[in-house]
Amino acid sequence: MKYPEFFPLLKLEDPDTSLPFEIFSIRRMKGEIMTHNSHPHKQNYLEIIWITKGSGCLIIDLDRHELKANSIFCVTPGQLHQLKTDEDTEGYILTFTESFLCLGDQEYDLTYNSGLFQAFSRSAGIYIDEEIAMEMNSIIAKMIKECHNVYLFRTEILRRYLKIFLIYLTRQFQGPLQTTMQTRNLELMERFKSLVEVHFKSHRKVADYARLLTVTPNYLNEIVKKISGYPASYHIRQRIVLEAKRRAAYSDVCMKEVAWYLGFSDIAHFSKFFKNTTGTTYSDFKRECLIVSSGN
Repeated sequence: MKYPEFFPLLKLEDPDTSLPFEIFSIRRMKGEIMTHNSHPHKQNYLEIIWITKGSGCLIIDLDRHELKANSIFCVTPGQLHQLKTDEDTEGYILTFTESFLCLGDQEYDLTYNSGLFQAFSRSAGIYIDEEIAMEMNSIIAKMIKECHNVYLFRTEILRRYLKIFLIYLTRQFQGPLQTTMQTRNLELMERFKSLVEVHFKSHRKVADYARLLTVTPNYLNEIVKKISGYPASYHIRQRIVLEAKRRAAYSDVCMKEVAWYLGFSDIAHFSKFFKNTTGTTYSDFKRECLIVSSGN
């Protein structure tokens, strides 16, 4: 079994696709969406899944989330995921790049830089009430209509509609996002996490990231712990382990290959690292994944 690579529903590399934004109706594109989600996969853009009717499940990095009416989920670039819907499931999938929201903007973009997507993607989804759902559905209808016209300023209007949609979404989101929005600390936290995403295979020390961020390791630890409740080293370890878990669950490669891929020259060191971080051995974790997979 080959490890899942990027498999986009939104074909950004297509020269005929000039707009890095699209809305898909789950009911109207049931076949294409089922084919696209036949296996766990990654994408290089943001994806918001809004279920308006029906049920099913969404698997994101080994976590299973149940789909219910008016539930909304976010998948960020690089997350392994698989959407499984029932026959009667309806809703929408919004796909867009990170740069689409900031396209042409010179000002600080609160919608993107608030950390909504990062916090949202780590949550178990959110549920919106009927009144807000009606407002958001109206915006969706306007975006779908705008997607199919060829008038001037289509991109700008779509981007504005999307921001309004996300503002409604932000109002429904409960959690630390509300208290950390618009702070420099949050910006530092998100920059740190972005760097971890890029360098986790080669940079394992807090000092490595502090140097890239031009702050001291103690200051970085203090800010990261204040916002997330965990020190910077915890997030580094968790990102390394997440990749190990992904490869254990979605490929047939042995532990030695995974260790080498993650930059461990000593397989015993990797084995100890995995056990200390997860509380279980790599072999036991992979075995459990196989049992769960065969049960499905």
